[in-house]
Amino acid sequence: MKQTAGVIFRTIILILIGIIIGTIITNNNFAGRHFGLSFSRSDDKISKVLALVNQNYVDSVDVDSIAGVTVNDMLQNLDPHSVYLPAQQAQSINERLGGGFNGIGLEYQILRDTLFVTQVYPGGPAAKAGLSTGDRVLLVDGAAFSGTKLTQPRISKTFRGEKDSQITLSVEKSNGLKKDYLIKRGRVTLSSLDAYFISGTTGYIKISKFASTTDKDFRAALTNLKLDGMQKLVLDLRGNGGGYLNTATAMADEFLLKDKLIVYTKGAHEPRTDYFATDSGSYEQGKLNIIIDEYSASASEILAGALQDLDRATIVGRRSFGKGLVQQQFPFGDGTAINLTVARYYTPSGRSIQKSYKNGIQSYHNDLANRVRKGELLSAGNSLADSAFVGASTYHTSNGRKVFSSGGIMPDVFVPADTTRNTQLLEDLTDKQLFTAYVIDKLQPVFKKFNTENDFVKQYNITDTEFNAFIQYSAKSLEQVDPRELQLSANIIKTLLKANTARFKWGNNAYYRVLNEGDNTFKKAVEL
Repeated sequence: MKQTAGVIFRTIILILIGIIIGTIITNNNFAGRHFGLSFSRSDDKISKVLALVNQNYVDSVDVDSIAGVTVNDMLQNLDPHSVYLPAQQAQSINERLGGGFNGIGLEYQILRDTLFVTQVYPGGPAAKAGLSTGDRVLLVDGAAFSGTKLTQPRISKTFRGEKDSQITLSVEKSNGLKKDYLIKRGRVTLSSLDAYFISGTTGYIKISKFASTTDKDFRAALTNLKLDGMQKLVLDLRGNGGGYLNTATAMADEFLLKDKLIVYTKGAHEPRTDYFATDSGSYEQGKLNIIIDEYSASASEILAGALQDLDRATIVGRRSFGKGLVQQQFPFGDGTAINLTVARYYTPSGRSIQKSYKNGIQSYHNDLANRVRKGELLSAGNSLADSAFVGASTYHTSNGRKVFSSGGIMPDVFVPADTTRNTQLLEDLTDKQLFTAYVIDKLQPVFKKFNTENDFVKQYNITDTEFNAFIQYSAKSLEQVDPRELQLSANIIKTLLKANTARFKWGNNAYYRVLNEGDNTFKKAVEL
């Protein structure tokens, strides 16, 4: 009955919102910026309907959740990236891009209803207290924790808290010893750099997002790489879904000479705003290659597009996502918010790389699957034959090279996707976190054989015996193991097992060092 009531109520709200939108559009009064600040006349009507239902409807209804769904439906009729954010999601996004949160600073995996520590953030409260990877949390503040039907929301609520508040963890170390740790919660800093290291004379920096601290993190990493003898740089933006516009421009400024146009934005209610490089760049002259893929979006494309247009970097990899819309977040008093598209951005040559969404939201979200089906990830020719490029306006870089608009950033050097990664088996092993689980259960004794990360990366390899043991271990958690997929993905499975083992002991730098050993895109970027 409650579900039926919810459907009826949602239908009423959608009809009401449709009438309101029609009225506003008719009066030419629908402006993106104003939406987050005031609903004008519609605000009273929506509030009255919600209040009436809340106070008088025959069945109980979760008014807040239904209102959020209906608002999101309305926003999604505008464009794919204008969305309603529930309070928890808005908080998570802001923490991720804001550079940190209050807590104890560790990563974990739930295994057999027990929390195992898999990473301890350097400099965080847990690290200062002395926790280490492999620790198994048995009690929290003297009460049973292990074996109490643990969930991620519960763990997050337990470990996070007000700054300087305290929590006591009773843990069992990997050697069997038990110890109590009194931890004072504090600010946990989240680096926006996944990893950085040097390979020969080539520096490598992987950036996962464009957060408030990215430019500072990049400068610190670059300084260390220069001290290690770096002569050229590979910047890896694969999987980077974007972040802050001003961070993307600050990053571009690191590579460009003064007064170079980085990007400009404009919208119906946003006058054109130009962003120029200053004279403060820390890597304005060195050799630079940027790696992108089909998941590089938004701020990643701003940076790659600017450096491609200005012939400052060689772009390597596969066509990027194609998001050229700028969102602004408008918060509400209850912690919810909306991300509303307020402008489009344009690269220095004047191109918009936003892919079309004229065929609807579902078609837009299915675009990547269609690209895979058409073989675009395996051939540059197939990418250029996509409807996003056929008939689109052409643009040129500073040196006169042709570049493309309307469908993402097309790389200068195309590298096909590794098809050995495209198996259900590999996806299942990753989703069920079986790589780390196996390290926790079976591979921790391996670390005694290696004094340093470098020794491990260079000397340790997954043998066929170890590989078979891992598959037998994992088979207990999988519905099936397809022999054909197992043979196809064997090498990448071995690489990922070694990489996750390295990460467990030495962190992300070791993880990506191992991954890049067999990464054709990384190798091509280094060769160039």
